[in-house]
Amino acid sequence: MRVVVDINHPGHVHYFKTFIREMEQRGHEVLITASHKDVAIQLLQQYGLKYIDLGSYGSSLLKKVINVPIMDVKMYRAVKNFRPDILLGFSSIRAAHVSKVLGVPAVIFDDTEHAVWERRLYAPFSDVILTPSCFHRDIGKKQARFNGYMELASLHPNRFTPNPAVLAELDLAEGDPFIIVRFVSWEASHDVGQRGIRDKVGLVKALESYGRVLITSEGALPDELQPYQIRVSPEKLHDLLYYATLYVGEGGTTASEAAILGTPSIYVSSLVGTMGNFIELEETYDLLHSFTDSSAALGRAIEILQDPASRENWRVKRERLLADKIDVTAFMVWFVENYPRSFTEMKEHPEVQYSCALTSGDAPLAQTSSQSS
Repeated sequence: MRVVVDINHPGHVHYFKTFIREMEQRGHEVLITASHKDVAIQLLQQYGLKYIDLGSYGSSLLKKVINVPIMDVKMYRAVKNFRPDILLGFSSIRAAHVSKVLGVPAVIFDDTEHAVWERRLYAPFSDVILTPSCFHRDIGKKQARFNGYMELASLHPNRFTPNPAVLAELDLAEGDPFIIVRFVSWEASHDVGQRGIRDKVGLVKALESYGRVLITSEGALPDELQPYQIRVSPEKLHDLLYYATLYVGEGGTTASEAAILGTPSIYVSSLVGTMGNFIELEETYDLLHSFTDSSAALGRAIEILQDPASRENWRVKRERLLADKIDVTAFMVWFVENYPRSFTEMKEHPEVQYSCALTSGDAPLAQTSSQSS
């Protein structure tokens, strides 16, 4: 098969990197298209993934709207001679648009219920929209649900083994208490008008009493916080998250990644309550705690830091989650290799969760989900 994978965010690199490698190992050709967002391009380079650079949509909402047709044209020119059999992306407007021009199917992943603007632009042109089973919006007949999270595509134990070497780069050792704090730019189209941590300096100073604070930020930090900023390569963040004592931040993707890795996770955003994956991680698995109020978030963070059993408790809760969820990369490979039959099977048997043993050809491993699909 000839497969196009479109990247428009650092998180998308992690969602698709193991899928890309598995597909190539199985003899398929994969073409990556990518646009500039935070460290997305840097991650592709660090992982040794070749890509076609499409440029940027811009930082303002107006620029993003103006650049939609321009990016469509850029992507069309990038992939037309590749003659793809299928296009994949996460909420990818341009992949959906270009698929219609080329007359090939577009499979779009989505786990962000409040990203209504993007969905209005990609959904009419896509063929399939794959969402986690906890996604609480009904998108219609194109939607199929899988029992996992996008983050499990790279963080499932079948795909990820933490490397403690990153700790030495920061003069840390296993068991040292440290807290990762993340601030976002709020420039994504679905983040316009939203907010997170109000008193950034106050939060960091309060957390510092319980361990070393390491900051990752999409935007410029106040002078007072710049000494806390992480200087390690972005591809090592997951290793760091695994060994952290606590995560606190506005970054939703990083919050869910920390929770899935078994690290206590505090998410601070006005978007709390709008996304099914966060609700499930909190209410079903108790791996993440969400707050709209920074003071309440800090109070819960201190409670966790003061409890010496927190780390072990989160590891136990993580094992419960992993027992419930599928290997998302294996599912993606099975779905693409067997499309459109795979989509038909999922629609006809929504109570069944499909995964795939990558050595067993196209036969799905199916099990009845313990949760509603």
